[in-house]
Amino acid sequence: MAEGEVQVDIKPAVNEDDDFVDPWTVTGKSDTGIDYDKLIKRFGSQKIDDELIQRFEKVTGKKAHHFLTRGIFFSHRDLNTILNLHEAGKKFYLYTGRGPSSESMHIGHMVPFMFTKWLQDVFDVPLIIQLTDDEKVLWRDLKIEDARKMAFDNAKDIIAVGFNQEKTFIFNDLDFVGQCPAFYQNMVRIQKCVTFNQVKGIFGFGESDVIGKITFPSIEAAPAFSTSFPFIFENKVLPCLVPCAIDQDPYFRMSRDVAARLKMPKPALLHSTFLPALQGAQHKMSSSDPNASIFLNDSPKQIKNKINKFAFSGGQATVDEHRLKGGNTSVDISYKYLTYFLEDDRRLAEIKNEYESGVLLTGELKREAINVITPWIQQYQQRRAKVTDEIVESYFKIRPIKL
Repeated sequence: MAEGEVQVDIKPAVNEDDDFVDPWTVTGKSDTGIDYDKLIKRFGSQKIDDELIQRFEKVTGKKAHHFLTRGIFFSHRDLNTILNLHEAGKKFYLYTGRGPSSESMHIGHMVPFMFTKWLQDVFDVPLIIQLTDDEKVLWRDLKIEDARKMAFDNAKDIIAVGFNQEKTFIFNDLDFVGQCPAFYQNMVRIQKCVTFNQVKGIFGFGESDVIGKITFPSIEAAPAFSTSFPFIFENKVLPCLVPCAIDQDPYFRMSRDVAARLKMPKPALLHSTFLPALQGAQHKMSSSDPNASIFLNDSPKQIKNKINKFAFSGGQATVDEHRLKGGNTSVDISYKYLTYFLEDDRRLAEIKNEYESGVLLTGELKREAINVITPWIQQYQQRRAKVTDEIVESYFKIRPIKL
């Protein structure tokens, strides 16, 4: 390694039998979905275990979110460091994001945002939300104007989650980067730390990829350093916690590896699992297939039809066989959705037991999922309808926010 060059982790090796996970593609080899324990070993992160959850509850004084206790957020990097800071009364901030690729987000996109809101409420800290509309222009056949519009539509979706406006700043790359010299300067600092060969090794870029893809990782990395936002942090060096789906981890492995050279703290991470597509757990829910996803603007009729028609079942071929053998919750999509959106642990355990014993039939399990997801989306849509353009502007305004 040349003098002054930063050691950057390359993309973990993948065998033919391994699940494939990168920032753009998620494919599982098993009907049960991604093997997250294998992913932890391959990525070199740490499992969120019962001991860490107990420490989280002790330090915060709050009951752990069901996303933690059910392993939906399953992996971390340096969460103990963040808990130590909070315990000592020191500040940090949250950073998460969204790559806008459709006019409406789907319920899978909500998972990191729901948890991020809970973290903001528990820790009472600032939050940065990045909308990477530039990424979608570079990776898809999408015009800049269309990507910007999707970013603002998705911003309304995100705001409707209920983030504290006084502590939340949202920006889209295509507008913000040119308005904030400090952000661009940090991008260049990051770019200077990572060679072309290293970025190819991390992200798998090829020689025919457009040059914008090569530089994009520095744009997603920059918000993990507080000096990118002098109007918020006044050039104070604050640690950052990034809640995100595990497919985004390569960006932050790179960020953590360059942090020392930038004289900044390494960003800590919390990784979530993927909400699977309706057709099965081998793929995550995707905006590109309307029949694989439940969108936030779907009607009750659409939700019912999608789950009844497309949700992969772990039930048996006949009622008699199902009564005898029971259903398989490890592959059943309706049950998997309930693990995300049904907060009542006791009721979830009852459903699992009834389905696996054959008491509950596939159609009845689908009805349970419909009856949980439909009111959740309806309540969300009521909040979304109240998000005006003026409210969006208030989140996007370059301003100091409460620390």
